[in-house]
Formats: sequence, structure tokens, C-alpha cells
Amino acid sequence: MAEESLHTRWATRDMSEDHQNHHQQFLRAFTTHEPAVRAFVRRLVPSRADADDILQEVSIVLWEKFDDFREGGDFKAWACGIARFKVLAWLRDKGRDRLVLNTEIVELIAEESLRDEPQLQKQREALETCFEKISQPERDLLSRAYQADGNIRETAAASGRTIAGFYQWLYRMRQTLLKCIHKTLAQEAST
Repeated sequence: MAEESLHTRWATRDMSEDHQNHHQQFLRAFTTHEPAVRAFVRRLVPSRADADDILQEVSIVLWEKFDDFREGGDFKAWACGIARFKVLAWLRDKGRDRLVLNTEIVELIAEESLRDEPQLQKQREALETCFEKISQPERDLLSRAYQADGNIRETAAASGRTIAGFYQWLYRMRQTLLKCIHKTLAQEAST
């Protein structure tokens, strides 16, 4: 009896370790590819709030079906495929709303988005690299200015600029980042 309970404890421990490893694999894959999946969904629906709602549904399905995912497979492509179906379901449910795009158009945008994703990923990585090159106070201001619930008036005041001056600064920062992104991508292409 003691042997059986010891074996049961080890089996339970192994299952929980397997479950924990499985959970960690999912989290690593999801957090790595979540920005790309979010951007994919955001390109297909009219508002950030709709995209957030759909992404929540996508993450639930990804977790529920993670056992079906083949290790070594393309998690991002798999996640975008699920996101595509969730967007189409959302469109079907919102079909009476005149502000929602036609399903065929969304399918076309989805196909183009998936085709362009490798280049978009390179651009996101270049932006991340370039963003790290600017000073911390400037990064903080940029992040604050582009938050979904950000208040430009408060951010401008915190920067010590007028609203017009802050918009000028934002324009210059966007131009600086854009030049850096182009330079980074050109360097990568030449190597």
C-alpha cells in the first residue's frame, strides 16, 4: 500500500510537472507572438475594443486547443488562423451593423496580412531596436502619448511643452524613428 501511494504521488507530481511545462510552453509561444496576432486582428476590425474582445476569445481557444498544436509548428500562423475564424464569427454576429466590412473584404485583408506578416515583424523588431536608442524620458513620453487612454494635454504639460509644441515634438520623434527603422532594415537587407 505504501508503495502504491508513493507511486501515485510520483505520478501526480509528474503530471503536474508535465502540466506546468505545457503551461510554460504555451505562455512562451503566446507572449512571443501576441503582438503579431493582435496587430493581425486589429487590421481586420474597426476598433481597438473589438480587437481586444476578439483577442480574448482567441487566447481562450488557443489554450483549449494547445494540445492539438504540434511542437515545432508555426504558432503564429496557427494563432492567426484561429484569429481569422474568430474575426469572421464576430463579423457574422455584427452583420447588421453598416460599419462592419464585408466578409470577402475581411478575408482579402486577412490573406494580405498573413502574406505581409514577415515584413511587418521585421519592422516591429526594427522599431523596438530604434525605440531603445532614444533616451528614457523620451521613451516614457512617447509611450504615454500613444497609450489607448492617453491624454495629450496632460502629457504635453508633463513634458513642459504647449500642446502645439508637443505635437511638433511627436512629429520629429516619429521622423527620427522612421529614419532609424529604414536604416536598420536596409542594414539587415545588405547582410
